[in-house]
Amino acid sequence: MLEHLTKETFKEKVFNFEQNKDWKYEGDTPCLIDFYADWCGPCKMVAPVLEELQKEYGEAIKIYKVDTEDQRELSAMFGIQSIPSLLFVPKDNQPQMAQGALPKATLEQAISEVLKVEKPVH
Repeated sequence: MLEHLTKETFKEKVFNFEQNKDWKYEGDTPCLIDFYADWCGPCKMVAPVLEELQKEYGEAIKIYKVDTEDQRELSAMFGIQSIPSLLFVPKDNQPQMAQGALPKATLEQAISEVLKVEKPVH
């Protein structure tokens, strides 16, 4: 089960937007945030892929979910227009947003290129 973020846990684990004007990632592991809604078909397609990726990458990355219906302030802050929207948050660089139900291979490529994390070999 992926962890769902609220405004409070988002400030604690990702970015404290009330304290910092400029982007400052609070986590110590790169993360991927899925902005979704329960009624969204493509979101439902991406969800099991994200669960799979979290299992495969283990501790190397964290994958969070944000319910755009419930967390409207967070969605507005990132200007979420269409869902699913995926926010890739590297440890030391600016986050990058991708939109749509991306295939697993594309997500793995983004994890490698944006988050600079390679899949652990078991």
